[in-house]
Amino acid sequence: MGSLARFRADLEAVLEADPAAKSRLEVLLCYPGLHAVWAHVLTHALWEDGERLLARVISQLVRWLTGVEIHPGAELGERVVIDHGMGVVIGETAVVGDDVHMYHGVTLGGANPRPVKRHPTVGDGVTIGADATLLGDIEVGDGAKVGAGAVVTTDVEPGATMIGVPAERVDRGADTEADESGVATPDDTTHTHSDGTTDDAVDADADE
Repeated sequence: MGSLARFRADLEAVLEADPAAKSRLEVLLCYPGLHAVWAHVLTHALWEDGERLLARVISQLVRWLTGVEIHPGAELGERVVIDHGMGVVIGETAVVGDDVHMYHGVTLGGANPRPVKRHPTVGDGVTIGADATLLGDIEVGDGAKVGAGAVVTTDVEPGATMIGVPAERVDRGADTEADESGVATPDDTTHTHSDGTTDDAVDADADE
């Protein structure tokens, strides 16, 4: 896909994903997550061409402008939607597939101090809720859903729904419904601990 066609597809993906978006012009002007994704196309190309310092400088300027930090070395697929955007961090060796939808505060972080593959690989069609953290060289399968605030440090099977800290799979045999972040969660989102205390298993994402 050429750059112009990709940019158009990215814009349409945001327009389709966010009911608060009323027009293409609004998306073009007012969606920092989209701006960050587009800027990453440039910085990643510079990174691959060996212009790594320049790529880092531009990515830091984009971080300042959008609140989204995407390392130039990360690989992003097409139609990636970063909703709201603020606080998203995507590390150097992260790989993000096509049609991924993530909300503000998401971290795709490393868990290894050595210069190796140390960030998550996220499959196609994955949804990641607000403030979720995915750490290490793990794989998140196609179509998986990660609930808001979850901490994931192990591989996630395709189509699985993960919530909690540490994240656990909840979709096997459970009735689920979509929360405001677009992530399927159990009907009863109150988690009971072994000591009898409870907490909210999934934090709802704030709508615009």
